[in-house]
Amino acid sequence: MKYIVLLVAATVFAGCSSIPVKSEKYTADWESLSAHKAAPEWFSDAKLGIYFTWGVHTVPAFHNEWYPWHMYRSDGHEVEKHHRETYGDPKDFNYHDFVPMFTSEHFDAADWAKLFREAGAKFAGPCAQHHDGFALWKSKVNPWNAYDKGPKQDLTGKLEKAIKGEGMKFITTFHHARNGQRYADTPEKWGGYNSHFTYHPDYATSSTDPVLSKLYGNMPEEEFNQYWFDQLKEVVDQYSPDIMWFDSWMNIIPESVRQEYVAYYLNEAARKNQDVVLAYKQNDLPKSVGILDIEQGGKKDLSESIWLTDVTLSKKSWCYVEGQEYKPAALVVRNMIDVWSKNGIVLLNVSPRADGVIPQAQRDVLRDIGVWMKKHAEAVYETRPFDFNGFGQAKAEDGHFGGQSSTVEYTEHDGRFLQSKDGKYLYLFMLGKPKAGSEIEIRGLAQHDFYPEQDVRRITVMGTDMEAEWYFGLRNFFLTVPDAQMDEIATVFRFELN
Repeated sequence: MKYIVLLVAATVFAGCSSIPVKSEKYTADWESLSAHKAAPEWFSDAKLGIYFTWGVHTVPAFHNEWYPWHMYRSDGHEVEKHHRETYGDPKDFNYHDFVPMFTSEHFDAADWAKLFREAGAKFAGPCAQHHDGFALWKSKVNPWNAYDKGPKQDLTGKLEKAIKGEGMKFITTFHHARNGQRYADTPEKWGGYNSHFTYHPDYATSSTDPVLSKLYGNMPEEEFNQYWFDQLKEVVDQYSPDIMWFDSWMNIIPESVRQEYVAYYLNEAARKNQDVVLAYKQNDLPKSVGILDIEQGGKKDLSESIWLTDVTLSKKSWCYVEGQEYKPAALVVRNMIDVWSKNGIVLLNVSPRADGVIPQAQRDVLRDIGVWMKKHAEAVYETRPFDFNGFGQAKAEDGHFGGQSSTVEYTEHDGRFLQSKDGKYLYLFMLGKPKAGSEIEIRGLAQHDFYPEQDVRRITVMGTDMEAEWYFGLRNFFLTVPDAQMDEIATVFRFELN
């Protein structure tokens, strides 16, 4: 009987060994990874996402999210002075001493998700880890995480459930590539820019304690690179984000490690039937693999490829600080329209307090944006750029990170175009409140194989049944603004095409 059992077992084993193991769809090289569609259809349709710079750096609520960068530097910066005067010498009160003060006791994931959806966002999520090494998810890899310390909650897990429950896609953003200490052996570079915490033997930033060193990134570079990857893998496994977005400095992670990460993310997404997005800055990923993000700005011209910009709702910093000021909804929306007209998507940043409250001033702006978005949803979502993006008189200053500024002051003299995917409608956004009876002159329509006399059936003001009169001159198109209620933020004219 024993011989029969052994024979059967051997046969089964031999049979199993002959079954081919399912191969991965992507391998860790750019050629293979480029087979991934960088911009899935849902992303092109979405137009607006919201994320939030929130973490331990919100506890001091001073200057900006670079507080931990400045507090250890002996250069007389206002943060260093503030820290010494308020909390004491950094030798005695370290950055990790802020962690128990990051309580988030009023955090309500369902409330946040509802607010973001009502603001018009189609995707949302947290800054999962900033440069400071603190993770907002339940982590076994990183001991400095929101489940084990500070809030004692899986913030990312709760947000994922609430955001997806509101019908939005889920984004996680990462800034932790520069968390690693890269200058421990070169004192002349202890304040180097590629490491977020200033290395110095007098401070905890140089600690070799196995727990503290994880927060301050004080470990051999090869070990840190694996630590960087393992945290991303953990987020992919636990929360299945639809977008993973990376701040600058991803390029200081070795190319082979970046390739391993991208392959892992895309293969996991393929297993889950997800069409996912990788967003990057500068040259940190190949254009064929991810979506380029331009911080606090936008492209100056219409782009053939889809792109992204991350912009703040606030004026002073990305995270919450005392005395924060916010942009009015009109400024935000008009600049978003310009981005959309050039084939861009907007990622809008809000800044909750350390106690988990999104201040009312921010909520008010988001709700004003949401009212406009809901009214003009047809002209915004599931649209595509027209042959040229628009016209006008506004002058755009250069952005700090390329392209143009995200705070251009547009007026009723500036217009932008989008069109429906089926080509049945053209939408003209006037970035201000045009006066009834005034005439809008548009050059260039005929130059783009658009012949209004043949193509336009009628033009109406969105939100009303009021038709606008129009005619085609020798070279230009003229539209007369009807005596209808114009929108204070941006009025949209809907061209119904033949």
